[in-house]
Amino acid sequence: MFRRRESVPFSFVAEADRFRSNVTAPPRARASVSQLVGHSLVGLTLIAGFAGSLLFGLPALDTDPAPSHGQTSEASQHR
Repeated sequence: MFRRRESVPFSFVAEADRFRSNVTAPPRARASVSQLVGHSLVGLTLIAGFAGSLLFGLPALDTDPAPSHGQTSEASQHR
């Protein structure tokens, strides 16, 4: 009973790291001016939204108690 011993059972596994495809991907289409303007406007809208949320949200997260308005009741005036 003679068994043939191969170092790699399948030849395509041994050649897989050397395989190069001769098919190239098509070139990527360039974005038009209107698409670039649209992407820029979306980005600016997102940045403005984040800035606005920080502007209006940070005072709400303040932990210092609000100062009193200086109003006193008549009972505290000792009349």
